[in-house]
Amino acid sequence: QVQLVESGGGLVQAGGSLRLSCAASGRTFSNYAMGWFRQAPGKEREFVSGISRSGGSTSYADPVKGRFTISRDNAKNMVYLQMNSLKPEDTALYYCAADRVYNDFVPMRRVEYDYWGQGTQVTVSS
Repeated sequence: QVQLVESGGGLVQAGGSLRLSCAASGRTFSNYAMGWFRQAPGKEREFVSGISRSGGSTSYADPVKGRFTISRDNAKNMVYLQMNSLKPEDTALYYCAADRVYNDFVPMRRVEYDYWGQGTQVTVSS
């Protein structure tokens, strides 16, 4: 089992920044690719960003490219999502997820991820 706990969400004005953090525990963190997903009210949960187990590869959804940056610290069992130039349409519940992998790639589909956190709310006001 892997336990994931997100933090760092909050209320911010459009154009502002937030940094989400996800603390992992329970298994060897470096065996897992990590992802961030989000779900707005009435919408499906969608992929935001992912990072390979080594941190050498990253992937971003088109709406956040150039604004969000994912990173990880395997020594601290942490993954981060730096969000800049936030827009009202970024408002959602943000989830951290982990996928046990055997190669250094970035899963992008929700069904590939095995473990999920409880989410942290991000609200961007206009």
